[in-house]
Amino acid sequence: MNVATDLRAGAGRAYKETQRQAGVIGVVAAVVLLVVLLVGYYAGGYVAGRMSRFDGARQGMGAWLIGLIITVVLAIAGAVLGAEYNVLERLDLPALPVGDSELASGGALALVLVVLGTLLAAVIGGKAGEHFHRKVDRAGIPG
Repeated sequence: MNVATDLRAGAGRAYKETQRQAGVIGVVAAVVLLVVLLVGYYAGGYVAGRMSRFDGARQGMGAWLIGLIITVVLAIAGAVLGAEYNVLERLDLPALPVGDSELASGGALALVLVVLGTLLAAVIGGKAGEHFHRKVDRAGIPG
């Protein structure tokens, strides 16, 4: 009887530890994803701002908008084409020991952070790209 109680207690502790670790891994993965997206959209905004010469913020927003449109089109294509082309559905991945409500609220927060963060990064990158032309214009053309 004592061994069974010890096994149940050990299993309960292991389950709680697994839930805690899954939460930490999820947060770290979300932060890394956000940083990668911010750097990518900053670079895209910078290139757009540098190519535009004027109004780099608008060009950065345009780069962000193109990325958003492509993402939405691919999401719609994935929904329309269904499971036939869903590679992730064919994989036998382990389930996370996290409830659906935690995934939904965390996903909504991540979506807001990604959308607003990438927009801000693209606009800032566009302004930085525009700044390059301001320095060139101030220096003038040697002649």
